[in-house]
Amino acid sequence: MQLINSNIETVQFEGPFKSLIGNPSLAGAWLIWGQSGNGKTHFMLQLMKYLTRFDRVAFNSLEEGISASLKMAFEIEKMQETNGKLILLDKETMEDLANRLRKRKSPNIIAIDSLQYTGINYRQYKALKEEFPKKLFLWISHADGKLPEGRIAKKIRYDVDVKIRVAGFRAYAMSRYSNMSEPYVIWKEGAEMFEGKSIE
Repeated sequence: MQLINSNIETVQFEGPFKSLIGNPSLAGAWLIWGQSGNGKTHFMLQLMKYLTRFDRVAFNSLEEGISASLKMAFEIEKMQETNGKLILLDKETMEDLANRLRKRKSPNIIAIDSLQYTGINYRQYKALKEEFPKKLFLWISHADGKLPEGRIAKKIRYDVDVKIRVAGFRAYAMSRYSNMSEPYVIWKEGAEMFEGKSIE
């Protein structure tokens, strides 16, 4: 078959991220959601730090901006080790972000925190994907129970290639790049306290 013989580029993940996601294509969209205080920000930073091994990453901090709490999280996760491959954007509007991405040599991986602060609708989400088909968008969302919060987040959940729910300092994924996803431990001590038992 033509599809089976086609060359769709993927990257080779290793370790816990491979167990969580598989070997993904770094294009399209992923959705990450979770309740506050469950490790969502730290997971996002850990994921972005790992992705800088493969390409440059832009992190648009729409919700917090460049804040003291974000600075602390950057220090804990040692984000300086990304060696300039991570670009931090301070509440950049979606229009300005799109203009940035239209430029040559713009970042190919874009994390947006959070979806609820973008003000976009589903049509605009699809248009962004269609305009930049070779870029990967990581959408971070608030949660409503075990689901992402709001109508657009719930619609996006059905479209994305990787769905990641953060709870109790673990990340749980449904990925089109893996048949058997294993949970990712964001913070071992926190996960142990949450579960009331030690993690081997």
